[in-house]
Amino acid sequence: MSAAASAKIDERIGELGDWRGETLARVRDLIHEADPDIIEEWKWRGVPVFEHDGIVCTGETYKQVVKLTFARGAALPDPKKLFNASLDGNVRRAIDIPEGGKLNETAFKALVRVAVAANKQALAERAAKKKKR
Repeated sequence: MSAAASAKIDERIGELGDWRGETLARVRDLIHEADPDIIEEWKWRGVPVFEHDGIVCTGETYKQVVKLTFARGAALPDPKKLFNASLDGNVRRAIDIPEGGKLNETAFKALVRVAVAANKQALAERAAKKKKR
């Protein structure tokens, strides 16, 4: 875990000082509960990024929502229909959480674990292709 990135995420949560900071802090905890090996990064001029063998999701904060964008979201099963934003793309999917919005925490942690598994599989496939060369 990048200590500098984690400190910047802590700072962002503190700066927000409202429901968005509380929501980002809660989903951050859930992400780490789902996968204790998640690495926190700070990219693109201020976006919290959660990685394990590649990007799992980002945690962006906007005026109206906290947006969790899953890098491989379009390829992930979503039986509990958590994805409610960025549904038209071929790669990413997002979960927008508005003020007062409820997140199915059990389903969210399962989604994080599936995203990590998808990253591991993609990494293994790339390694296998390299070996064939």
